Amino acid sequence: MKQNGSVIIPTIQYKEASKAIEWLCNAFGFKKHLVVPGENETIRHAQLTFGNAMIMLGTENDSEYGKLLRTPVEFNQLNTQAPYIIIENIDEHYKKAVQEGAKIVIDIKDENYGGRSYTCRDIEGHIWNFGSYNPWGS
Repeated sequence: MKQNGSVIIPTIQYKEASKAIEWLCNAFGFKKHLVVPGENETIRHAQLTFGNAMIMLGTENDSEYGKLLRTPVEFNQLNTQAPYIIIENIDEHYKKAVQEGAKIVIDIKDENYGGRSYTCRDIEGHIWNFGSYNPWGS
């Protein structure tokens, strides 16, 4: 899908990016758009899509950019950012994520501003927010 105008694409590093890619696809419903393998079973660069959104990820490394990022594993599971992803069928998405082993940190609930949402950690501790509330909607 061609994007016009400004687009935000979060970038994430994983210690085991190959495993993370499979897990993100199975647990959250991402689709592989591009996966570029590196040496020693690493991932140099990957693009995963979710509807018309995308994330980019790779294996933690010591490149100029890689030195700026670390995984939550190294910081006692602390995160400084967490994406919010709009899901139409939030209850089914929640069930699938739990089934695949997502660690729920804020259980699914109705929000006072509308919609339902939940917050979880992936297999390496990154925090993800999923909800049915669409701030662009009416």
